[in-house]
Amino acid sequence: MPEPVIPLEASSLVRARTTVGDFDLTVCTDGTYLLDGGAMFGVVPKPLWQKRIPADNENRILLGLNSAIVCTGKHTVLIETGIGNKQSLKMQQIHQNQALLPASLRAAGIEPGDVDIVINTHLHFDHCGWNTTLHEDGKVTPTFRNARYFAHAGEVAHGRLQLDRDRVSYLSPNYDPLIASGQMTLLDDASIRAGGTICEGISVELFPGHTAHIMGVHIEPIRPVESRPAGSTAKPHACYIGDLIPTAHHLDPTWVMGYDLDPLRSIEERKRFYTQAIPQQWLVLFTHDHDTPMAQIELNDKGKPVVRQEPR
Repeated sequence: MPEPVIPLEASSLVRARTTVGDFDLTVCTDGTYLLDGGAMFGVVPKPLWQKRIPADNENRILLGLNSAIVCTGKHTVLIETGIGNKQSLKMQQIHQNQALLPASLRAAGIEPGDVDIVINTHLHFDHCGWNTTLHEDGKVTPTFRNARYFAHAGEVAHGRLQLDRDRVSYLSPNYDPLIASGQMTLLDDASIRAGGTICEGISVELFPGHTAHIMGVHIEPIRPVESRPAGSTAKPHACYIGDLIPTAHHLDPTWVMGYDLDPLRSIEERKRFYTQAIPQQWLVLFTHDHDTPMAQIELNDKGKPVVRQEPR
C-alpha cells in the first residue's frame, strides 16, 4: 500500500512524491502542452467533457507531461521522457510546450547520469522526446548516457511505416540513434507475457488499444508482509498506465481518446485493468494529468471508477 501522496504547488517542477514499499517515487514534468479537447475525448460530447476540464477558445485543453522516477535502492528508473527539445518551431507554437524535464529532474535531486534505466510505454513524440537531446550543432545524443532504454519492438516497426494516420507521432531521432548504438533494448510480446521484468520490482505489461504495443509499467517492491501498514492486506503496488488512461478525467471505461488506434480494445483493457487496480488498491499514475499526477481509484455509488479522495 503506498504512503499518502504529498501534493505540491501547481507551479512546482516536481509534481508529487510518495513511497511504494521501500521504493521512492517522484513525479517530474516536462511541463504542459495543448491538445485539441475533442481529440482527447473522442466521441464523448463536448458538453460532457468540458464539465471536467475547460477548453480555450480554440478548443484546446491543458495537459501535463509527467515522468516518473523510481529509486529502488539499486536502480534509478525513469518512466517516460516527455516531448523534449527536437520539435519544429511550428509544432512548438501549436503545443506551447516548455521542455522542462532536465530542470524538473534536477529539482528532484536527479542528474541525467544517475538514471540507469529508461522505460518508454510507447514511442509517440510526447512520451520519448528526451530520450535524446538535440544540440546547437545539430547532433543528437543520448540524454541519459548511463541508461539502458526499453521500448517495444512493435512500436519501432510501426513508427517506421510512417502511416498517414499517425506518422506525425513518431520521430525517429527519439529512438533510432539508441537502437543503432545498442543502448535501447527492444522488447517483444513473448518476453513481456513471460513476466516483462525490467529489474527487481519493475515490470511491464501489454495494454493495447491506444497503440498495438503500448505497455503499462508496474512498480511492485518486494518487502516482508509484516512491514505493511497496519490493517492493510494489499501489497505495495503502483502502475504507470500511460495513455490507456491519460488523465483522471478519462477514468470512465468508454471515455477513450480519438487518438486511440483501437478504441474498443482500449475500453476492454481499461476494464481488465480495473479488475486488479481497484480491489488491490494500486496507486495509478496519469501521464497527462498536470493536476492529479497519481491517485488510487474506487467505484462510486453508480459503479463508475473515480479518484479516491482519501487513500486508505
